[in-house]
Amino acid sequence: MRIVQIDHFGDPDALTLAEAPAPRPLDGEVLVRVVASAINPVDDKTREGAIGNTPPLPMTLGWELAGIVVDSRTAELPVGERVFGMSHQLGTGRGTWADLVAMPVSALAVAPSSISLVEAATLPLLGLTALQTLDWLDIRSGQRLLVSGAAGAVGGLAVQLARARGARVDALVSRPAQVEVVKELGAEWATTDRTTLPAAAYDAVFDTFGAFVTDAVTDGGRYASIATQAGPVPDLSHRAVRSTVNQVREDGAGLTELAKIVDAGHVKVRVDSEYSLPNVREAHERFRRGQLTGKIALVF
Repeated sequence: MRIVQIDHFGDPDALTLAEAPAPRPLDGEVLVRVVASAINPVDDKTREGAIGNTPPLPMTLGWELAGIVVDSRTAELPVGERVFGMSHQLGTGRGTWADLVAMPVSALAVAPSSISLVEAATLPLLGLTALQTLDWLDIRSGQRLLVSGAAGAVGGLAVQLARARGARVDALVSRPAQVEVVKELGAEWATTDRTTLPAAAYDAVFDTFGAFVTDAVTDGGRYASIATQAGPVPDLSHRAVRSTVNQVREDGAGLTELAKIVDAGHVKVRVDSEYSLPNVREAHERFRRGQLTGKIALVF
């Protein structure tokens, strides 16, 4: 089978399409024939060598997949089932950029039926990041939420998921052209100027890039960042504000919830472009150029 691996860190030329034996699923795993995956910032940083404590080289990259179960010993996900899932590649060394991947049942879910598997492959990492962070923030109907970086992949999905819960969502974005984009996703109000954010107005803040707009959260509120590279959130305990830097985890139950939300029509899946596996280097070059309108899908 084909795999995309690196045996050294570097630019996209470090990516190699190689052959490897098909994996054999262990107890609690199923074998998935991958239809599509996607590129995420963590893949780009891993390839560059910008992340410490990576799996040993050579390594197969990729965190997301959608595909068809081809070997299973569980009735929960039988052979022929359409699934999507996330593998914590840095923690497990199990990359998803391969024709066949043995995945824990607990890291998979039945894929949404209303979208293609290519679209589904772009959801697991950003979807679980958004969903798990909104759960920590305890977002409920009627609450006010600010999402910083709301036009990005995670931020845009967080806006939609919070709106599906009945929350009122405002947005901080980086460019004027993104204001209307996030309003179309469900934000009631959006700005590029953090100085215009109302003080102590939000029950919760979801910070996707390390904006640290801590004055915006109300006393006794919640502040979550996913920008691990930006460091910890400033101490807000003097205002009784709980804060965290959230890191995504494998979560099949969360993916099941996400699939239901997608099939209910509450999420708009955004795919910037599609590349075949042999063109993975070109896909990474597209990622590095930026100005994306959605995720970049790798199609097998």
